[in-house]
Amino acid sequence: MLTHIVLFKLNDKSEETILKTKNLLLGLKEQIPCLKFIEVGVDIVHSERSYDIALYTKFDSMADMETYQVHPAHLKVLEHIKLVKEAAVAIDYES
Repeated sequence: MLTHIVLFKLNDKSEETILKTKNLLLGLKEQIPCLKFIEVGVDIVHSERSYDIALYTKFDSMADMETYQVHPAHLKVLEHIKLVKEAAVAIDYES
């Protein structure tokens, strides 16, 4: 199994932008069959080092994650992310 985690820091920290981003990410589950698990969390501490949104996903294999990366639904969400993100960090590991 492969775990893919991304943390997003947003330029616009309004509730509307955060909820829209969260819902777009969660909507990927119904659109991408190889996405085995998805969880999206919104930061509640708001410290200086906090990121605003955490994406936690699982795939059966690296090939499935690569399929996810180029899936049209994922690419559409990435268009939104590029407009609203200040920064992002990611980690991918076998689990």
